[in-house]
Parts: sequence; structure tokens; C-alpha cells
Amino acid sequence: MSINNSRLRVWTEQRMIQIPQLFFQFYKELNMKDEEALIVFHLLAFHIEGNDFPTPDDLMNRITMPDNDITSGLQRLMQKGFLEITRDVDANGKLYEKYSIFPLWERIMQLMEMKEQQKSATALRHEEGEIFRLFEEEMGRLLSPLELEKIGSWLDEDKHSPALIKEALKEAVFAGKLSIRYIDRILLEWKKKNITTPQAAQKQSEQFREKQTIHRPPVRSPQQEIQSTNKVPFYNWLEERE
Repeated sequence: MSINNSRLRVWTEQRMIQIPQLFFQFYKELNMKDEEALIVFHLLAFHIEGNDFPTPDDLMNRITMPDNDITSGLQRLMQKGFLEITRDVDANGKLYEKYSIFPLWERIMQLMEMKEQQKSATALRHEEGEIFRLFEEEMGRLLSPLELEKIGSWLDEDKHSPALIKEALKEAVFAGKLSIRYIDRILLEWKKKNITTPQAAQKQSEQFREKQTIHRPPVRSPQQEIQSTNKVPFYNWLEERE
């Protein structure tokens, strides 16, 4: 199993979590028995003291376990992939063996990352569900099967984020052209322009409106001026290329 020390450091530093805290938090989920966890904790203590390869007798002097139970516990930890024996060279060039529990930290990190991914996936599913509800709320009716299928294709096939679809819906509402076809054209144009975030979409729309305001023709009467001032330009996504 590959050991990534830098990734372990990021996990502990960013969350201000000490390694023993991670160990106690997750060892049960890793299917480690309490007796095995106790052996690991004492191995950590011996490591701090400068002894990286304590014997079963060393451990038995501190743990109220028979020698055979300690030996079998060490073997189970290695069989489960939590503990390994590595070789190193000391300052005098002498080869020596030591226990390494970095495989255990790697398993803990994998478990943490899996939980983070599950949490993100759950949040994404909830956000995607909100998209359908929001469309029905804006349209004031239930969506048709074809409309449901189209929105689903934006998410699953086109890989548009829920946030970007919401922004396209907002753009359609602003333009007074609330239809799936119009929103589909908006998303298509954004994809062509490599616009993938709501912030980038908002910036593009604002730039268009600013340009339209600058090139607005002068009005001829106060009444026309009032009407022109109250009229906000919008980007007609359907008519742009038609």
C-alpha cells in the first residue's frame, strides 16, 4: 500500500486534528477490536519513547494481556493491513526492523475521503432535486415528461451544475421567455463560450446589458424617455443566431 505523508499532513493540519484522535474516531469502523486498538496505542507510546520495535514482553509489561494474546494481536493487525514491519538503517549503517502503522493512517484517510465523497454526493442529489421543484415553482405548473427528461439531460449528459442551471432559469425569467427551449439555448451558448459557473454567466450577461445601454438610441420625448429608462435590455438567446 502506498504511503502519502503529505496527504496525511494536510488532513491533520487543516482540521487541527491529532492522529490519536483520528484513530479513536475511526478504529471501530475499520473493524478493529478493542484489544488490537490498545496494542496500537501502546506502539505509538513506544515510538514516542524511541522504541520502534517493542517485543511482546515489552508490551506485556504495560498491557494486562497474556503473551500469546499480544502476539496474536500483532499478527492480526498485520493480516488486516493496519501494521507492517519495515527495515531501516541507523546512523552506524546497521540494518534494523521496526513497526510501521502508516498503513493504518492510510486506511483512516481513505475512510475519511469516502465519507466526504458520500456527503458531497448526498448534497448534490438534494440540489438536483431542488432544480425540478424550482422550475415547477417558476412555471406555476407540473413539468411534462419531456421537460423532466430535458432537465435530467442537462445534469447527467451535459454535466451542467445545478447552480448554472438555476442561473439560466433566472436569465429566462428576467427576459420574460420562460421555456425549456429558451433555457436550453442559454446553456448551449454558455457551453460554447466555456462558461461553467454562475459568476461567469452573470458577468457575461452584465457585459451585454452594459453594452446595450451605451448604444441605446436617444429618445425623442419625455414619455419615450421614461419608457426607455424603465426598459432593461436582455440577451435574446433564441434570436441571437436565428
